[in-house]
Amino acid sequence: MAGVAYPVNQVDITPFLIVASLLLVLGISVLAYFFIGKSEEFKELKASFDKMMRSFNELDEQAKLIVKTDLELNKIQEELDRRLIGLNTLQKLARTMSMTLDEQELFQKINQDLATELGFSRALVLAYDENNAMNTRVNIGIDPSKLEHIQSELTVDPQFLNALKNGMTFSSLNSSQKTKARIVQLFETEHFILSPLLTQRGVSGALFVGNRYTSPAVTEGDEEIVAILASQLAQSLENSQLFEQVYSSSRTLETKVNERTKELSHALKDVEEISKKKSEFISAVSHELRTPLTSIKGYASILMTGKVGEIPDAVKERLGKINTHSDNLVKLINDLLDISRIESGRVEMKAEPHAIRPMLDNISDLLTPQLRDKGVTIKLNIPADLPMLEYDDTQLDRVFINLIGNAIKFTPANGIITVNAHPNLERREVVFEVADTGIGINKENLTKLFDEFFRVDNEINMKVKGTGLGLALAKNIVEAHYGHMWVTSEEGHGTTFHFTIPFEHKLKETKKTKKTIGDA
Repeated sequence: MAGVAYPVNQVDITPFLIVASLLLVLGISVLAYFFIGKSEEFKELKASFDKMMRSFNELDEQAKLIVKTDLELNKIQEELDRRLIGLNTLQKLARTMSMTLDEQELFQKINQDLATELGFSRALVLAYDENNAMNTRVNIGIDPSKLEHIQSELTVDPQFLNALKNGMTFSSLNSSQKTKARIVQLFETEHFILSPLLTQRGVSGALFVGNRYTSPAVTEGDEEIVAILASQLAQSLENSQLFEQVYSSSRTLETKVNERTKELSHALKDVEEISKKKSEFISAVSHELRTPLTSIKGYASILMTGKVGEIPDAVKERLGKINTHSDNLVKLINDLLDISRIESGRVEMKAEPHAIRPMLDNISDLLTPQLRDKGVTIKLNIPADLPMLEYDDTQLDRVFINLIGNAIKFTPANGIITVNAHPNLERREVVFEVADTGIGINKENLTKLFDEFFRVDNEINMKVKGTGLGLALAKNIVEAHYGHMWVTSEEGHGTTFHFTIPFEHKLKETKKTKKTIGDA
């Protein structure tokens, strides 16, 4: 039955669609929930991974830093070891250098072993001689045929000369490329240090050390070590040269001293001979003069008494002058004789124990008329417990009379003369002082005061005659007692004579009782 449509049984699928949709939604929801959960977990895992990677990178950086630090520490340790070895080497070298002052021996200390210990295979020491020419004193590892060229280049080139004079050190570490290339070519050494030898007088030479191309480069520590070595070598070289100069000068001086000593010895013998002849001459002349003077004084005295007839007053006056001048001449002759005897050793002195105070009291009484005439006061400051001294009372009496008499002469009216005594127990002697308030003496004349015949040129000496022998005689007498005499003074403020006398006369040590004046 064609063309006939039969009805189909229709089924409602909507519920199925709904259920399917629900199931789909439910599945999607489950899947969504699942994936959402996994995503969170993934994020956590990713965060952990990133954190782990950061930690790994940090550890890697720290490891690199540790390796770098370790390399640097090893490098520093190597540098410190090199410096320590260098310093120990320098210490030993300084000790050996300080034990010699011989220049040749000094340069022998700079040898191959020293260069090796300092880390160098080549070394050169150049030094100026007395003619200001630079010479090679030490050569280690450098071709001898090139030394003359090296010396010429260093001495001619003003750059090197000025730099060395200014204390500049050249090295392959700090030199300019041009300078480095020039030194490398000159010494045929890649790594080098060139340092000046500086002394107080300037540059005395140069020190060069270096290594070939395959050796490690020099460091700042190497520069410091070489600079110290150059300084030590320069100082030792200067000490050696100074010692040589001093030694040579001392030998020359010794020779001259010996020559002068011989000349002075001969001159002294001549002076002693002349002095002896002078003393003998003075003694002879004095004795010859005393006889006629005694006769003149005797005849003048007889004539003045009138025993040979009446003498007019005018003649008596002139006879009195003859008598006075005769006395002065007799005193002069006696002083000359005493000095002559002292110098020739013909005056004997008896040293016996005496107290000082009684002698000074007698002298004070003796000079009282002169003190009264001048209006001068004398004070004796003698300690009561002053020990007895061994001296010749006749001779020491002359010393005090001479000194006090001088003080009276040069002290104006109302002045004071003081005699002091100070015992010195440690030196076992007494120091005496005769001080006045007179006109004083200038410094120029003080040094000549004890010279024979010397008299200070002043108004008082022009009016009062004298021989200029009194102080010289007093000084000789004090020295005969093994004491010594000196003077202090200031113009316008008085003069003080000081002298010492021992407690015990030194001749007593040899059990003698007599001392010859002039042997002191």
